[in-house]
Amino acid sequence: MKKYYVLLLVGLLLMVNCKENEKKEEVSEAEELAMEKMSGMDENDWIMLFDGTSFDGWKGYLKDEMPPNWKLEDGAMVFYPPSERPKGESYNIVSEQAFTNFVLSLEWKVAEGGNSGIFWGIKEDAKYGQPYETGPEIQVLDDERHPDAKNGTTHQAGALYDMVAPLEQAVNKAGEWNTCVLTVNYKEQRGSVALNGKEIVTFPLDNDQWDALVSKSKFASWEGFGKFQTGKIGLQDHGDVVAFRNIKIKEL
Repeated sequence: MKKYYVLLLVGLLLMVNCKENEKKEEVSEAEELAMEKMSGMDENDWIMLFDGTSFDGWKGYLKDEMPPNWKLEDGAMVFYPPSERPKGESYNIVSEQAFTNFVLSLEWKVAEGGNSGIFWGIKEDAKYGQPYETGPEIQVLDDERHPDAKNGTTHQAGALYDMVAPLEQAVNKAGEWNTCVLTVNYKEQRGSVALNGKEIVTFPLDNDQWDALVSKSKFASWEGFGKFQTGKIGLQDHGDVVAFRNIKIKEL
């Protein structure tokens, strides 16, 4: 009889645990739905900026067409620097569409010793000869081999270039794909960078804290730098082989 009561007690405890687990799962699902509702977004809200099949939606900076040095290969856009570069010529590219508040997701990989960048807030105007004159940059870099990685942590992969350093090194080795998610939200005056699933950079936007960051950077005296909340997305020609794919954006 004693054994029977022990088994009964164990059974009741198992039933309580199952109910609690079910409740936790329900709460978790409810939280996920609430977060989705709060964000006001679902998978249908992503806009493909590059789907791997064409350069539609992209062009050279201050040009009407894509520079020929960018190629389509295996679902990626790949930049090959010219063997001889005309003086003053660059092959940076920008999105045809401008954005203000958004989440940008893309994958990138860089050749050994390579350097490139991801810009936002670019004002495409002949007054500004290069995208980096107006657009802040998220660094794309081979941290292991490129000398810029030794010029301070604010120059390493994933950094808000020359302004905010990554909390940790999350970049993969040269030649391997990295997933980068850039969030820019002027309404909340906040931005962030996640690299390979880790949030490694957060930064203020359009406030005194942002101004302080700029004032301590190489961009302090640049007239148009970071001044345009609405601007184009850009990818950099820094003279090295670099590839991008699965580029998509959600407007906030």
